[in-house]
Amino acid sequence: MPVLTAQSWRRRRSAGRNERDALLVACLCAAWCDTCNEFRLAFERIAAARPYIGFLWLDIEDDAEICGEVDVENFPTLAAWRGDTLLFYGVSLPQEASVARLIDAVAAGGPAAPDAPAAVHELGRTLTR
Repeated sequence: MPVLTAQSWRRRRSAGRNERDALLVACLCAAWCDTCNEFRLAFERIAAARPYIGFLWLDIEDDAEICGEVDVENFPTLAAWRGDTLLFYGVSLPQEASVARLIDAVAAGGPAAPDAPAAVHELGRTLTR
């Protein structure tokens, strides 16, 4: 599955193509961030190799209506949900192999991440409704 943007995610959602219990991984970045721009191709390769996972690229400023009050301290920041259950939230090194391993570990299962900020939990509910 390709990496969705906020616009393509909205189209998919309005078409009723939201897999409620599928794993969704979002990369929270900013257009002005050189690290994010360099990491995007790696994120797209990771997504292409994992068609059973949904991937979403969100610009925290341009997509503020979706991101809400999520406070990103550094880039890239990743979040992963299964349904509306948050499984991971945190800053990641922008290294393809490291991020791929992280996503594979999250996909394999594990505990929820209940101690993340409330805004991140709300973002998951917004994305999976």
